[in-house]
Amino acid sequence: MAGIEDDLRVTVAALMANRGERQTDLAAGLGQAQAQISRKLTGRARWSLEDVDLLAEHYRIHALDLLAGPTHALGVSRGDLPPLEPVSLRAAPTTPAPTEAGAAEPPVPPAPASPCVLCGQPATEELDGFPQHLTAEDCAAAVAASRPAVVPAAAPVHPSAATDHEQPSTAPVSAEPTPTPAAVVPTDSTDSTDSTDSTDSVSVPSAPRRGAPAYASGTLVEQITGRVRDVLAEHAGDLDTAQAVLVKAAIPDVMALMKSSRVGGRYEHSEFPPTAEILRKKSQKGADEIWEGRPKWRNTALVKAARNGERFEVTALDMNAAYLSALKCHLPIGQLREDTTGVHDPKKAGVHLITPADWHHPDLPNPLGNRMEPGELWVTESTLRLLLDCARKGLAETPVIHRSLVSGASEALLEKLRRALAETRKTALAEGDEVTVAYVKAMYSKFVSTIGESSANREIRRPDWMHIIRAKAFANLWMKAHKAHTAGLKVVEISGTDELHVVGDWQTVFPQGRDLNQVKQKDVYVLGGER
Repeated sequence: MAGIEDDLRVTVAALMANRGERQTDLAAGLGQAQAQISRKLTGRARWSLEDVDLLAEHYRIHALDLLAGPTHALGVSRGDLPPLEPVSLRAAPTTPAPTEAGAAEPPVPPAPASPCVLCGQPATEELDGFPQHLTAEDCAAAVAASRPAVVPAAAPVHPSAATDHEQPSTAPVSAEPTPTPAAVVPTDSTDSTDSTDSTDSVSVPSAPRRGAPAYASGTLVEQITGRVRDVLAEHAGDLDTAQAVLVKAAIPDVMALMKSSRVGGRYEHSEFPPTAEILRKKSQKGADEIWEGRPKWRNTALVKAARNGERFEVTALDMNAAYLSALKCHLPIGQLREDTTGVHDPKKAGVHLITPADWHHPDLPNPLGNRMEPGELWVTESTLRLLLDCARKGLAETPVIHRSLVSGASEALLEKLRRALAETRKTALAEGDEVTVAYVKAMYSKFVSTIGESSANREIRRPDWMHIIRAKAFANLWMKAHKAHTAGLKVVEISGTDELHVVGDWQTVFPQGRDLNQVKQKDVYVLGGER
């Protein structure tokens, strides 16, 4: 069933048709660009609370009438229907109050329930004088209760369904935050934003949908597993063919999954912000100016000792799903804007021109990777945060920041997507479902590789995200190496995004397995003899 965001788009389209308006007319009335209106009418961008107020003023109806659906809004606009009015739903106290003679007055019955402005079902709560359920789950329960079908026992029971011995409660029945007056429920509490990224990067979240929220983790997992079931059914259970089809469709599928994961998000990220010059490739097969800190390091002291006759038993460890773990990183929400203060703002993210400090630890890899050239370089948010962390640990001096290109940031931007992929992967591994494992791997790996300047993914162009996520994978590997070194292991080599070679009892440091917080033993060899 469509949610309030979809209803609003239909309502605006109906009002435009009734007036004979074009997108340019509406854009002029709202003081926005025609391209912005086009994106919002087609669902590629969201209407904000400010937009709702502007639309209501433009069509000379109340905001609640605008949000009540196309039929009601059109009727009010034409004068065929009365407008909605705030209704007081505060029930009179049911506790008997003593009279002057000490007798108890009979309890005053509670006010009858009125239709919720979100789902249309009876609601005993109110917000700013308007009847509505306080959570999406309450709306879902009320809608389910209104249907002929039997409501599952696990469904949440609305207070209005209490028995004669139970008094209805006006408190929220879930731990979710109380909605704002426009009945919009923020969900990404860790999101932060740069106030300069207004219309293009910041948006109001969608209102609760009628039914299970599409952004719930379980719904995202079902979106993945349901897709696998459908493809297997289409190809009569042929595992190889189904896997090939799923891997081929991984890019559009993961982008659809990402959009589902952002429903209810507090901020709308920019999908095609202007690309800074330093993020542009110099040629079709060339590179831009960003240094990701890719590690490629060997412990020269150990190698020298091995050449002098010492023997070391080395274990090559493989980090699981490195890019999937790296989706949890600080990403810029909107367009990158210049900052020349030289101070790192933890609430922002982007790329930074720095002069790194010297590295004086021959038994540990440089967190900058195998860079040999001295001087200034552009690094990502992930690399800068790693360098700052090394400075806090006393491993190096603080890097000098000369210039930054940043936007308001969120570490939770891809968190729901990451959790859904991780949960699906974990279940598939436990069940031996290698088709789903391969599908999930294709989704997260191709997501990272195509969100930059790739013709394979035309739904987003964020080379800054690509560099930050990849650099985060490298930073995570470096932190594993530092953890091993701190625990007394000898670090022999690190390379790529997932390979760590150590000497010593690594199982006391890292759990073994295929889960995200575990590592796999890839190889065991002797350094100083034949491998």
